[in-house]
Amino acid sequence: MAMMGLELTGKSPFSVVYLHGLVRAADGSKMSKTKGNVLDPLDTVAQYGADSLRYSLVTGVTPGQDIPLNMEKIEANRNFANKLWNCCKFVTDSALKGIGEEDLASLTVSYPMSQEDFDVLALPEKYIVTKCHMLVESVTKDIESYQLGEAGRKVYEFLWDEYADWYIEVSKTRLYEASGGGDPAAALAARRILVYVLDTSLRLLHPYMPYVTEHLWHHLPRAPADSRAANALMLADWPQMGKESLVQDDATIAAFGSIQTIIRSIRNARAEYNVDLGKKIAATVVVKRKELRDHATKEVASIISLARLDPAHVTVCEADSPESAAAKAEDAVNLVVQDGVEVYLPMSGLIDPEKERKRLEKQMEKISKEIQKLAGRLNSPGFAEKAPEAVVGKARQELAELEKQDAKIKDSLAAL
Repeated sequence: MAMMGLELTGKSPFSVVYLHGLVRAADGSKMSKTKGNVLDPLDTVAQYGADSLRYSLVTGVTPGQDIPLNMEKIEANRNFANKLWNCCKFVTDSALKGIGEEDLASLTVSYPMSQEDFDVLALPEKYIVTKCHMLVESVTKDIESYQLGEAGRKVYEFLWDEYADWYIEVSKTRLYEASGGGDPAAALAARRILVYVLDTSLRLLHPYMPYVTEHLWHHLPRAPADSRAANALMLADWPQMGKESLVQDDATIAAFGSIQTIIRSIRNARAEYNVDLGKKIAATVVVKRKELRDHATKEVASIISLARLDPAHVTVCEADSPESAAAKAEDAVNLVVQDGVEVYLPMSGLIDPEKERKRLEKQMEKISKEIQKLAGRLNSPGFAEKAPEAVVGKARQELAELEKQDAKIKDSLAAL
């Protein structure tokens, strides 16, 4: 190709050659019709879509290594495309539903967010925009240095872990009165950030998943029809065209990170105590630093919604307040979230003592039978002498684990 280009045009058709590893079967062996381990790309596209296969191949590239390709990976990336579709559906069919033409036009993304627009945002909006801008700079740098696989993986992680799992859920507390919303200005700001971040992410993901991103992008508010960029995502500007840094705020990352840690701690406690998903519990959040306490107070609706708390019994207070003293005096689970942040969850809201006692007794009875059975097996001379050492060691390890579980259940029963 290079020789033909030089011969016919006098110019080299390209200046960079990107060499990647060999695409291999899932077990690392070379694909061969004789072995019967060849993946037919046409069949794969028909089953999972062209974008799923393309994304799997490009993100599977690691410099200096071959690319093991398996159907589980392609299926997972098909699921990612479905997740992206559902995110867009939420934005267009739910968040933007019923708003006027003027407001809809104001949501068009035609340039990166300015410092002035950024400064008026609330904490979660600042957080997701900062994360988005950090992603843009990181992905741009990776693509320019031909770290294509790493760039694609970063977009995946951001869309799934940050945008879908966190910001979309937080935005519902702005959009819906039932979730604590009702402020038109906050709802409009949330809509703008939902569109802005999704639009930016689609532009970053377009080289990896051109078909699904192109289709979804046309459902978002776009530039006027006389603009060339309005015709196709592939003609739209990259989110970072120049060398100037996009607006970011590191303090926002730390502040909202603390809110996330509070929510995770409460979720973990709910799981540990087997609290029903639909049950809302009380909580007292004690925050020592005033700045973080103010953030937690403003975002209490988000904490309530994401941690499934009872709005009538949630308090955010300072360390030496009467509310804090009352929470400490009550029979409650104390969660040390981080330095200067604690959460108290009343035990009465976490469990039904009688129901929990029956559950623990039933579990202890089951474990006791397993312990007796395993101990009898180990005490049998025939097993200890004839069984392989690895099998005997594994059995002893299982017995020790069961005894630990039994002791833990007894401690829980004593606490009840």
